[in-house]
Amino acid sequence: MKINPLFFRKNMMALTGLFLCLFLIVHLSANCLLLLPKETARGLYNAYSTWLRENPLIMIIAYALYLSIILHTIYALVITIRNKQAKPVKYAVNHTQENSRWASQNMGILGILVLIFIVIHLVNFWARVKLGIGEEVGYDAAGNKDIYEVTYTLFHNVYYVIFYTLLMIPLGLHLHHGLQSAFKTLGFYHKRGLILLAKVSLIYAIVVAVGFGIIPIVVYFQ
Repeated sequence: MKINPLFFRKNMMALTGLFLCLFLIVHLSANCLLLLPKETARGLYNAYSTWLRENPLIMIIAYALYLSIILHTIYALVITIRNKQAKPVKYAVNHTQENSRWASQNMGILGILVLIFIVIHLVNFWARVKLGIGEEVGYDAAGNKDIYEVTYTLFHNVYYVIFYTLLMIPLGLHLHHGLQSAFKTLGFYHKRGLILLAKVSLIYAIVVAVGFGIIPIVVYFQ
C-alpha cells in the first residue's frame, strides 16, 4: 500500500508537535522550582537536573525530543515550500483574514521565531552543560552540577530576560493553533469535541506562554 507523501508529512508534524507539547508541560513544571526560595530552589533544581542526566530512560526521551524538533522543523519547511509551489499566483481578491485566524496564516513566521528561541536557548543551556561550551559549570554543596546557578545567572541578564519573555508570545500563538491542527490532522473532527479542543488549546497556550514568560521575570527580581 502506497502512502501519500503529504499525508505522511502532515501526520509526522502532528505527532512530533503533540510530543513537544507534552514535553513543554513537563519542562514548565520543573522550571516552577525556580520560584521557590533561592537555596531550596538550588537544591531541588540541581537534584532534578542530575536525575535527568543520569536516568537512561530520560536519555532516550531526550534523543526523541531532539529528533522531534528536527523532524517537526524539516516537515514544516517542506510543507510550506510545497504549498507555495502549488499556489504560485495569489488570488486578486484574498479574504484570508475573514476565513482564518492570523496565527494560522503566519504559522511559518511564528515557527521561525520559536526555532530562533530554541537555538539560542540550547546554546545557553544545553551546549554549556552537555558540551562544555562557554563558561565552566560549577558544582553545588551536594556535588551536583550547579545548573541552578547557570539558570539564575542567565535570568539576571536583563537582555536575555526580555528576549526570553517576548518570545513566549509567538510560542503561545504557535501552540494555540498548532495543537488544534495536530488533532484535526490525526482525524479528530467531533463537532462538540472541536469546540472543547479550541478552549483547551487556548488554556494550554496561555498557561505555557505565561508560565515560561513570568519565571525569568520573577527570578530577575529575586
